[in-house]
Parts: sequence; C-alpha cells; structure tokens
Amino acid sequence: MTFEFATAGRIVFGRGALRQVGPAAAGMGRRALVVSGVAEERAQPLLDLLAENGVAATTFTVTDEPTTDLVRRGVQVAFEAACDLVIGFGGGSAIDTGKAIAAMLTNPGDLFDYLEVIGRGGTISRPAAPMIAVPTTAGTGAEVTRNAVLASPEHRVKVSMRSPLMLPRLAVVDPELTYSVPPAVTASTGLDALTQVLEPYVSCRANPLIDALVKEGMARAARSLRRAYEHGDDASAREDMALVSLFGGLALANAGLGAVHGFAGPLGGMFHAPHGAICARLLPFVMEVNVRALKARDPSNPALQRYDEIARILTGDPRAAAADGAAWVMDLCTALQVPPLSAYGMTAADVPTLVEKGAAASSMKGNPLPLTPDEMAEILTRAL
Repeated sequence: MTFEFATAGRIVFGRGALRQVGPAAAGMGRRALVVSGVAEERAQPLLDLLAENGVAATTFTVTDEPTTDLVRRGVQVAFEAACDLVIGFGGGSAIDTGKAIAAMLTNPGDLFDYLEVIGRGGTISRPAAPMIAVPTTAGTGAEVTRNAVLASPEHRVKVSMRSPLMLPRLAVVDPELTYSVPPAVTASTGLDALTQVLEPYVSCRANPLIDALVKEGMARAARSLRRAYEHGDDASAREDMALVSLFGGLALANAGLGAVHGFAGPLGGMFHAPHGAICARLLPFVMEVNVRALKARDPSNPALQRYDEIARILTGDPRAAAADGAAWVMDLCTALQVPPLSAYGMTAADVPTLVEKGAAASSMKGNPLPLTPDEMAEILTRAL
C-alpha cells in the first residue's frame, strides 16, 4: 500500500474563525487581492479585518464559474495593484480563481501552458503567491485542494490546472459564513460535498487515511444536508455540512474521484449548469452502473463491498445493500428538487460527445473500474 496526503499548510475550522484571517494575512503580505464570489456587503467584514491589520485590499469579483479569461484579468489586476497575497472568499469558483491567479503571479508563460487536456499540461515550478482560502458555501472543498477547475468557453469544457504548489497556505472554514446561503445553493453545493465523500471511498486510489474522513463525512451529510436545506439557520446542520465539504476536499485531493466528476467537467463546460446539481443528478445512476459492472467484470473488487457499506451509512439500516444506497440518493435529489440534465439544454444528441470527453477526463481515472462507452452512455441517458 502506498499513498500520500497533501493539503493546505494550515486549516482553521470553527464558528467565528473568520477573525483569524486578518492577523494571518498580515503575516503573509501587505497588499491582498481579494477574489470575492459574494455580494460586497457580505465581504465587508473580511475587508474590515484586513484594514485593521494593516493589509491593503483590492477586490476582484467572480460572478459565475471561473473561466480562463477571468483568471487572466485577475492576474492583470493583481500585477497592477502590486498584490503580494491572494485571498479567495466565496464558493469554489472564487477560491479556484484565486488559486489560479496566485499560481500565475509567480510562474512564467500563459495559463494554457499549465492546463490539462486542452493545454500543454506543463509543470508549475514555482510556489504560488501566498493564498488564503475562505469558503462561504459548503460544497467543493476547494480550500484544501491542489487544483483549480476552469472553464474554456471556446473549447466548451472544464479542465484543471494542478500542482501541490497551488495548495493554499491557510484554509479558514467558518460555518457561520454559510448561514445565509439560500436553499437552492445549499442543495447544489451540499450534494457536491456528498459526492466528494462518496466517490473517493470507492476510488481505485482509496486509502485508510481518507476512508476515515469520508465515512464520517457521509454520516454527517446523511443527517444534516436535508436539515440545512429546510432550515438554513440550523447551526448544527451547517457545521456538519462545512465539515463534509472540508472532508470532501481532502478526499478528492488525496484519493481521487470517479465517473460522476469525469462527466461533470464536460457537462459544465457544454451547458450552463451548477456543478453540484450535475453531480447530484448523475450520482445514483453512476452508483447503479458501477455496481452492475463490478459484479459482471470484477466481483472481487473491494469497491463492491464498499457500495454496500455506503448504503448502510446513508440509510442507517445495517441490512442495506448497494441498491438501497442509490435509492436513498435518488430520494434525496427529489426532495432537494434536483432537475434532469435536459433542464440545462442537454439532449440525447449530446451523449456521444459527452462520452468521448468524459472518457478523457482526469477524474474518470479514479472510477473503481473502467466503464464501457455503452455504460457511460446509459448513465447520461438516464440522467436526461
């Protein structure tokens, strides 16, 4: 058995943890580019903390999922303002944008020199500028991952820029920042978090260290995601989901993902759809197809037994089997009003292209076994 574990230089978790950002930022630089994915009034407490600690701030707003052009603009703004520190404050889009900007501030060349799949996939050789990640949603776990997911509109795909040198110096996870997140966003981001603690458990790169985190994460998501959706002011549920998101980020960075995220990148690039909603819609069908394929082609694969364990964790029933887990996820998606993929413009005619792009995605390599083109097409067709 071999594995490695890499994460942010330091993680601070807890209600009110935002207060630690000011002193920490002052120890890293004097001029911060604040990459913000929230309304100005929600970012004001952070800006006040920076000012109190003598750190000047230039704000760069992210209003949608990050694109290659957005990162280029952010790098230009940071250079013009002489920023020596980057703070990502928002959901995964803001944090990923911040990580990419921080990397490009210190590494030569163009962004495409470092992008996977559509770029040259070059190696980032210099540590990124100091970066602090502060999530305001409970979903992506981007605060502790080594990559940034970026959309390329001209290629109609999402791809990663990836390096251990992109890991944030500090991740500050304050559940209080998620209290005002509306139900639809709570559902989308929370279902992404659930997917990111489930897929690594059956990944071909699963390892005992991550197993402990994701099993705890699945249990917390099972008891708290619906509560956070229905009662946004439930502090205990919000804290649980912030932990699930954090555990998911740690897991995906160190054990990989699977077919759900293999498809999510191409789908998000081709259609304007929330990443979490895509993952949620695909998850039960990927679970069912993976289990069937494992039984037929690789019955000794430990992932098969792990799907039964997932079902028992999610349902709370010690007799549950894999099919019960998939049914539980489907019921949750219905309760959280997850739409079919056709709601975002996907049609049956798009399936062959998505199969081809999904097969080439880096996340697909973590699936517990390779899926055939017919199996991939079945998943996408059922999710329509």
